[in-house]
Amino acid sequence: MESSGAADYIFKIVLTGDSGVGKSNLLSRFTRNEFSLESRSTIGVEFSTKEVQVDGKTIKVQIWDTAGQERFMAITKAYYRNAYGALLVFDILKASTFQNLDQWYSEVRANAGVDCCIILIGNKSDQRHIRAVMSDAAKKYADERNIKYIETSALDATNVEQAFRTLIQDIYKQFSEKVNVVKGESDVVSLPKNQQNQQQQQNYSSNSRPNQCC
Repeated sequence: MESSGAADYIFKIVLTGDSGVGKSNLLSRFTRNEFSLESRSTIGVEFSTKEVQVDGKTIKVQIWDTAGQERFMAITKAYYRNAYGALLVFDILKASTFQNLDQWYSEVRANAGVDCCIILIGNKSDQRHIRAVMSDAAKKYADERNIKYIETSALDATNVEQAFRTLIQDIYKQFSEKVNVVKGESDVVSLPKNQQNQQQQQNYSSNSRPNQCC
C-alpha cells in the first residue's frame, strides 16, 4: 500500500473477468512492479492502492481485484458499487475468456453504473504468436460498447502502466467536467472517509481470514 499524504481525489477501480486471465498479476505489476508465475486464484476480493499524478493533482487509486469464479459472483457484485472505473480483462490465449466478457461487462454496468469508465484489456500479449482471440475481434467488441481496448502483458509489463493511467485519466476528465458544471462539489469524485475506512477494514479482515473476503 502506497501513501504520501493527503490526496486531491480518490478513485475506486475494479479488475474483472474470468479466473486465470491475469488480473492479480496486472495489479501487482502496476502497484509493486512485481510478477508471479505461481499466482493463485483470488479468493473473494483483494485490494491495493497507488498514488499517481494527473494534471498536477495527486490521485489515490483504490484497486479491487475481484474473483473470476462463479461461486464468488454474489460477493464481487457488491464491490462494483461506487467504482469509477473498471478494467475488463480477458486472456488472448483463451477464447472462452473473451466469450464470457458480456457477463462481466453487464455486471459492471448493472452495479457500478452507466458512468463507470471501462477499458477492455487483452492480457498475455507476450504470447501473441499463439493467440486465440484476434485483435480485430477485441477492437470490434470494444467499439460496439464505446470503450477503449489495450493489449497488455503482466509478465513483461507491456502497456500495464498505460492501461491503468489511461483509465485514471479518463475518470479524472469525466469528473472534472462534472465539477466544472456543479461548482463547489469537487468531492463528488472521492469516496467518503467512512467508506474508505470501512473498505480498508474489510481488506485487513480478509487478509487475516484467507478463505473469506470480508
